[in-house]
This record gives sequence, structure tokens and C-alpha cells, in this order.
Amino acid sequence: MKYLLPILAIAGLFFAGYTVVSSNQPMPIAKAVAEPASSPFKEFIAGAGIIESKSQNIAIGTPLARIVSRVAVKVDDTIKIGTPLFYLDERDTRAELVIKEADLAKALASVNEAKASLIDTQTLENIAESVTDKRAISKEELVRRHNAVAIAQAKLDSAKAVVQQAQASIADSRTTLERLIIRSPIDGEVLQVNVRVGEFAQAGVLTTPLMLVGNIDQLHVRVDIDENDAWRFDKNNKAVAYLRGNRAFKVELELAYLEPFVIPKKSLTGDSTERVDTRVLQALYSFDRKQLPLYIGQQMDVFIETQVPNTGAGS
Repeated sequence: MKYLLPILAIAGLFFAGYTVVSSNQPMPIAKAVAEPASSPFKEFIAGAGIIESKSQNIAIGTPLARIVSRVAVKVDDTIKIGTPLFYLDERDTRAELVIKEADLAKALASVNEAKASLIDTQTLENIAESVTDKRAISKEELVRRHNAVAIAQAKLDSAKAVVQQAQASIADSRTTLERLIIRSPIDGEVLQVNVRVGEFAQAGVLTTPLMLVGNIDQLHVRVDIDENDAWRFDKNNKAVAYLRGNRAFKVELELAYLEPFVIPKKSLTGDSTERVDTRVLQALYSFDRKQLPLYIGQQMDVFIETQVPNTGAGS
């Protein structure tokens, strides 16, 4: 027993030493899930690219804030210009239309009444003016009948104006009914549906669009070029893109067009060295989508060839 405590103390000392030594060992570096892409060019600009449809990704909105009564399409549906996408509740507008149509019928009846009154007053005026003996009717009576005709004509004009107003009101309601059917602005496909029957569709700019459509017959990759590299960009130089996550998938790019307005960077890659206050020049490239298994919204690593620094190459 007298040796037990010293033995335990020595064992604890060795254990503490082992723990300290083992905890100071460098952590093994985890192997990358996918090797990063490398540029095939000696001098280049690197940028992150986002896949989007040729027509750009169109966020469908609504001009009126209402409850959704029906969704007519689903994701991946092929659509044409004018294809109904979803319907908004129209019951109150249809009820108003019935009232306005009744108002139109009443206005038309008033026009017929005003016409009959005008004919009557014109007949009395004609009779008075046809009297050969001017002593048979006073001048005051002739003036009164003439004024009655003018008043009847004014009432007819007013009744016709009410008819036009009622017709315009009906046209307004019918236009509203048409606006309650949200239609496709392009030929393309439905990329995303974020609205359901019974949900309230808000008007205006939304963080999450009600529906997303686009023409995917041909895809574009939108490349963010850092403003510090913008002066090196030459639209005539070669560009290649690698699929993020698998550098074996490579495709050559062809410049579709350049958006010359430099904007704040919105597409973030998550790199620890990335600055969120960067401004970027955006170039859109086209490519043969059959070469790569791509989806809209995917990221690509893009490399654009440049000339040797300080040669004055520019766009």
C-alpha cells in the first residue's frame, strides 16, 4: 500500500506528459473534396461565373396584390408567350362588373328617354314655327319651345356621356380581370414556382419571386470581373470555364455581350479573402450546353486570357 500512491503519481505524470505531447501534434490537412481548377493561360483574369438562361432569369410578379386562386403550370413546363402561369382571385371584380353592366343598361335607357323627349320638344317647336298667323302664338311661347329643344338636346348629350362613362368603367373592370391572369412574357420554361393556391401574392419587388421563368435553349454564364482587373479585360481574348466541383468538365466560352456598367458584387463565393465591397464588371459568355451537365444557378470557375501586364490591353 505504501507504494501505491507514488506509483499512481508517476503514472499520472506520464499520462499528463503524453496528453500534452499528443495535443501539440499538428492536425492533418484534410484532403480537398475536389481539386480546384487551374488556368490554362499564362496571364489571365479569374472570375466566378453563374449559369443563367439566355433571356436572363425573369422573376414573375403581379400588378395586384391578391389571393392566388389557381396555379396553371409546374416546374419544367414549356411555355409560350401569353401562357397563363397563375390566376388571382377575381370574385369581387366580377361582382363589380355585373353592377357596372347594370349601370350601362340604365344609362342606355336614359339615352332612349332623352331621345324621345328631344323628338317631342322638336315636334312642338316645329308646330309652333309652322303657324302662318303669328298672332296665334306669342313670341314668348316660341322662345320657350326653342329653349326646351336646347335643354332636351343637352340632356341627350349628358345621357350619352353617362353611357360612355359606364362603358369605360366596364372596360376598366375587364382590363382588371385580364390583369388577374398572370401570363408568361416569353417563350421558355418554368424554372421555379414559389406560389401556391390560397397564398397571398404580394405586388412589387420580392426577395423570393413568385415564379421564375427563362429561355434555356441556350445558356449564358455571367462572369464577375473585379474592378481592379477590368482594365486588363479584352473582349477578343479567349475564355474557358470549369464546372465547380469537377475540373474535368471544361468548356470554351464565346462572349455574348458585355454590360459596361460596373456594379457592386452580389454573387459571393464564400472565399475567406473575398471582399463584399468589391465592384465588378459583368461579362456574359455563351457556350454549347450539350458539352456539360449544367443547371441554372450553378457556379463555374472562369479564366479569361490577358496580355502580359502593362501592354495596355483593354476592352
